[in-house]
Amino acid sequence: MASITKTRLHAGVWHGVLTCKRDELPDIEVLHLETALQGVTLVPVPKSKKDYALSVPIPARLLNDGVHSFVVQNRSDQTVLTSFSIIAGSPLDMDLRAEIDLLRAELDLLKRAFRRHCMQTAP
Repeated sequence: MASITKTRLHAGVWHGVLTCKRDELPDIEVLHLETALQGVTLVPVPKSKKDYALSVPIPARLLNDGVHSFVVQNRSDQTVLTSFSIIAGSPLDMDLRAEIDLLRAELDLLKRAFRRHCMQTAP
């Protein structure tokens, strides 16, 4: 099972470390509002047999007032590995909006998986 640990957000690029076995490397995609981001990179960490440096450039066009949630998942089975939110504009009293946005994104993933399952198992 793969796991991701956030390391930092710097100069518009979210960085993390993906830990998994070399033979189990997932096909990573990062979604924002169900749209895959471009430019996501996964590079083996030197002297490690199970760690990869993950870099996710956040396009400036996506950063507007409000909360923006990003979901990092395995493209092949849509397993969510982690997620992160960026709050832009006026500060919010609570980050409840970020949680709701994340729940919406995860619900959409579940709906797609359920629909696919129903189509595959229908007689």
